[in-house]
Amino acid sequence: MKLSVPGRATATAVAVTVLATTALLTTSTVAGAAPAPDSAPAVRLAAAPDLPLANVKAHLTQLQSIATANGGNRAHGRTGYRASLDYVKAKLDAAGFTTTIQQFTASSRTGYNLIADWPGGDPEQVIMAGSHLDSVTSGAGINDNGSGSAAVLEIALAVSRAQYQPTKHLRFAWWGAEELGLVGSRYYVTNLSAANRARIDGYLNFDMIGSPNPGYFVYDDDPTIEQTFKDYYATLGVPTEIETEGDGRSDHAPFKNVGVPVGGLFTGASNTKSAAQAAKWGGTSGQAFDRCYHSSCDTTANINDTALDRNSDAAAYAVWELSE
Repeated sequence: MKLSVPGRATATAVAVTVLATTALLTTSTVAGAAPAPDSAPAVRLAAAPDLPLANVKAHLTQLQSIATANGGNRAHGRTGYRASLDYVKAKLDAAGFTTTIQQFTASSRTGYNLIADWPGGDPEQVIMAGSHLDSVTSGAGINDNGSGSAAVLEIALAVSRAQYQPTKHLRFAWWGAEELGLVGSRYYVTNLSAANRARIDGYLNFDMIGSPNPGYFVYDDDPTIEQTFKDYYATLGVPTEIETEGDGRSDHAPFKNVGVPVGGLFTGASNTKSAAQAAKWGGTSGQAFDRCYHSSCDTTANINDTALDRNSDAAAYAVWELSE
């Protein structure tokens, strides 16, 4: 999640070039599928998977190793960022996704977005899930935002394992240069045609979902998406609160600004957990949700496994529910 600084420009996108154009959506349907008779009852297409926490954490371990081997960070324009993108892309390519890299320049450094489309689904109804892949220069960025990036990657891989064929088209994204002011996601949205923007039924954002002293916050931007997340947490008996700390500070903002319905999850950054929040969620009151926010200690040791597991599964649930 980007740091808000008074007077700081929200984005620095100097020269923008396209390495590869956005992949065209396919209109393929399941071969040989016959239409259901009018009297047939509605059938749920597929149940959302329970994502293996070990898989999500394995991605975080890889991101940590990449940072360690590249000066301690995965920041925009640095070798650690590109190595992170290459790791994610290789996983997606092997799983059958159509991947696209978008290239841009910000602060005199080259940045990249990675977009992955799952073949099939209605191209007029697109559900997107995304996260920013870059860290700040001061650390590996494992909670901010390896946590969201790893969860979105594992959801995409779960789609492939299940050979899930939803009604809507699924697209996943990993954004560059979020920490410079949402540069990558803003570039993507700005370069969508009006028609392609209108095709996106919802964008789900996951930025910091494994904070070590976690809260359970749900974006309240779109009522349908918000309720989907709340429904999942209700099954766990975990109360949620409306997300306010990061409002407008992550990659959902460019989508929201052009009228795309958005939603997401968040476990807190530098704000302090109250006594009431500690009473209902556990953890330590009077302490930041993430004391290592934007710091060198944001490593694999800076993750709450329970929060990461719950939010990863909640994210998968929402992708399945909203794409059916």
